[in-house]
Amino acid sequence: MAKLLYVSKRSRLDIQLTIGFLCTRVSCSTIEDWGKLKRLLQYLNRTLDDYLTLGADNMTTMDTWVDASYAVHADMKSHTGGAISLGRGAAMSKSSKQKLNTKSSTEAEVVGASDYVPNSIWAAHFLEHQGYTLRRNVFHQDNQSAMKMERNGRSSCGQKSRHIDIRYFFIKDRVDSGEIDIVRCPTEMMVADFFTKPLQGALFKKLKSVIMGEIDVKTFQDMSSGPKERVGKGIITTVQSGPYGLTYNGQAKKGLHSHRPTSYANAVERRSE
Repeated sequence: MAKLLYVSKRSRLDIQLTIGFLCTRVSCSTIEDWGKLKRLLQYLNRTLDDYLTLGADNMTTMDTWVDASYAVHADMKSHTGGAISLGRGAAMSKSSKQKLNTKSSTEAEVVGASDYVPNSIWAAHFLEHQGYTLRRNVFHQDNQSAMKMERNGRSSCGQKSRHIDIRYFFIKDRVDSGEIDIVRCPTEMMVADFFTKPLQGALFKKLKSVIMGEIDVKTFQDMSSGPKERVGKGIITTVQSGPYGLTYNGQAKKGLHSHRPTSYANAVERRSE
């Protein structure tokens, strides 16, 4: 796992989610975890020619995506994913288990954003010291309740969110000072989803192409529509297992779509919206 962790940080960002999970199983691994590791190695063997491409469309705009999957680990802790890009490829990325339990998906998003925003601020300061001053540091999120809390602080907290520790609202100070600009991002365009939950099929390929630099961020953002994670009313679908060792059988009834994991035991049993 130590060797694969090095590979995932240096060049193969597309395996960070799997590595992030398997690293939590090192001290209590099972035969099923060994099976997941084998699937990961098989995926790498099939994609040996894939490589990371990094580039910049311009040095005045930086995009950051942050997302969180609520209570997906066996101990009900959430998972944070984040990515930073200057135009092509993810220059910085993260996929890790949160350190505390949260009481809602909104709280998980706030904690995830608070944990990741130092990376965005550090990158902006690093560029400034190289002679490149950012005109806009865009912080993409897909949870509007979390965005209101990050912009307004305690004033946007209700009865279910007043308990959130004040240290997670330092992001509000950064917003007020103009260091970051929080914007709404549609779920299907949320690059950080790649680092928070197992994706399949076309959506997996699309987000992977952005993270690995196969297409630039502007081209990705100009896409008016893309593959969805859910299916329409009355459609029955079976999603084949991908590099994360998942097989989902879904059946849509009355406009709803349910996921029933048939493998990946003791891991992601619930998926956040």
